[in-house]
Amino acid sequence: MKIDLKGKTALVCGSTQGIGKAIALQLAACGAEIVLLARNENKLIETLSSLSVEDGQKHSYMVADFADNASVTLAAQELATQPIDILINNTGGPAAGKAIDAGTDEFILAFHAHLINNQILVQAVVPNMKTNGFGRIINIISTSVKVPLHNLGVSNTIRGAVGNWSKTLANELALFQITVNNILPGATETERLSTIIDNKSNKQKVEREDVKQEMLDEIPMKRFGKPEEPAFAAAFLASEYAAYITGTNIVVDGGRTPCL
Repeated sequence: MKIDLKGKTALVCGSTQGIGKAIALQLAACGAEIVLLARNENKLIETLSSLSVEDGQKHSYMVADFADNASVTLAAQELATQPIDILINNTGGPAAGKAIDAGTDEFILAFHAHLINNQILVQAVVPNMKTNGFGRIINIISTSVKVPLHNLGVSNTIRGAVGNWSKTLANELALFQITVNNILPGATETERLSTIIDNKSNKQKVEREDVKQEMLDEIPMKRFGKPEEPAFAAAFLASEYAAYITGTNIVVDGGRTPCL
């Protein structure tokens, strides 16, 4: 198989670092034209310059802050005027902590940052997808959709909501040849993983390397994932080869999740 996304336009959210950036790079390498969406314009410009243009793509970027629904709504209004074939919903997860200790405002903010923004963007791009008879909506969530992760109470809750929203959407949009799938990354070498390790080390007053090793011991492959690995899964789901795959979760975690 050779994944060829030439002629397709992909909107990649949270695309200036980590998994989002890796997905933008991979989809561009497959020939897609990329629209980057993130809050830091300097990083957006830097990422833009690193995207492949071997197939004559004219990549672009938009600035929006996922902590502000109004900001995302403005971006969505502009996006509604251009055909987006592939939507990658992706943004940083809520801070670590127990659910019992979280304030209601933390749940509300996370709900708006993830599910509400996803809904705003989907409603902007789906009309053109319906017209074209082709669409790929790929949500980067977490393995907590399957099994809640320790000390990520708000994240576990909101990720679960996004998972059920996406399954519902998949059933509603299948008739139009629009697929909706989720990628569930495990512990992946990103800034978020580094922050989680640092916070756990500081809170438990143990060495950072001990925290890291404890996490590695939970992974059958005994290593963290690389951002490129969920990006490869995204490229496949965006392609013609995944036309009959919808409403499902693709786990990319080195075998850590203890269920199918």
